Amino acid sequence: MASDTRQRLINAAFQRLYRDGFRHVAIDQILADVGISKTAFYKHFECKDDLLLAALKNHQRHIEEDFRQVIRRGGDSPAGQLRALFDAVENIAEADWFHGCVFVNVAIEFPLPHEPAHQIAADSKAAIQTVVTEIAARAGAAEPLALAQELCLIMEGAYVTRHVTGNTATIAIARRLAERAIAAHLATSASVAEP
Repeated sequence: MASDTRQRLINAAFQRLYRDGFRHVAIDQILADVGISKTAFYKHFECKDDLLLAALKNHQRHIEEDFRQVIRRGGDSPAGQLRALFDAVENIAEADWFHGCVFVNVAIEFPLPHEPAHQIAADSKAAIQTVVTEIAARAGAAEPLALAQELCLIMEGAYVTRHVTGNTATIAIARRLAERAIAAHLATSASVAEP
């Protein structure tokens, strides 16, 4: 029962904090969403900031799992998996609930690098880049990290542009840019491998 209440708090907090802004939501609003008292809340969290961090960590875990699952749709080919990254981006950016990249939003609201929420945002971005680097290495890129950095930058640009402009062509543009980066890096690795 306690863990169910804790998870309901995490879920409700994430939805409200993501939609309304992390600094603009009072704990009473989240408690009303869940239907519990402050006394019950304090059995699970010491303060709103602890709840915020738990909600971000929970979301980070889900995003990384979903991301890996969508990438697998690219099949066994690492190059296909690199292209499937943009299926993951599209799934997120075209969702009804999308209000910009959660972790970009958090980093803007908590701009100091030592703030725990900012650190979670940075960790999430680093984890995705690590996944992309691993795939780029399996694809045979001569410089897997460089390719991963380019693809991650294109993904970030797609999230921000789609959110800010509402341009429905954003993902298609991002796919074209990604295709150029993938082709350039994989062509470079092929030419390096030639005698």
